[in-house]
Amino acid sequence: MEKLAILVMIFLVAMPMRMVDCVSEGAKEVEEWFDKLPYAKQKVTKLHFFFHDRFAGKHNITAVRVAHGSDTDKSSTFFGLVFIMDDPLTEGLKPTSKELGRAQGLYAFSGRDELSLLMSFNLVFTTGEFNGSTLTVLGRNPAVPHREMPIVGGSGAFRMARGVASAKLRSFSMTTGNALIEYNVVVLHY
Repeated sequence: MEKLAILVMIFLVAMPMRMVDCVSEGAKEVEEWFDKLPYAKQKVTKLHFFFHDRFAGKHNITAVRVAHGSDTDKSSTFFGLVFIMDDPLTEGLKPTSKELGRAQGLYAFSGRDELSLLMSFNLVFTTGEFNGSTLTVLGRNPAVPHREMPIVGGSGAFRMARGVASAKLRSFSMTTGNALIEYNVVVLHY
């Protein structure tokens, strides 16, 4: 199995691929950007989009279970269950609406006595003004109607970002495995 993993890694490194979540600047350009930072004006950007998480069903699954604890199946809060996700971010409620980017990362059920998740993911923008830029979200996501998670960084247009991602569950179905979450993001950056 280890040999297969190494072979896959070599293949991925050698294979040319589209890089949507990177910027075209090198180390020199980034250093020049930091030199100008004391004179830069801070910006506030507000974003609104919908996050489509699909962890069950037969088609278009965007989140997969990768780990669980020895007692996860006995836990009423799914304590210890971990998913990796690559969820579409869309302009509208429907999954067929214009895709703005992807939410790539992981979430883990971290509450032993209450339903709560640890979220660690990047919002990867693939179209529009912020194409190639990312925002990093890291924080607690409790099972309450309105959640607030910190934005702890970013890249591209969102270098040195900090802010808040407010999330509201719009719909959820255990039958289909679909969750629709509305996000309102306010971010400070340069």
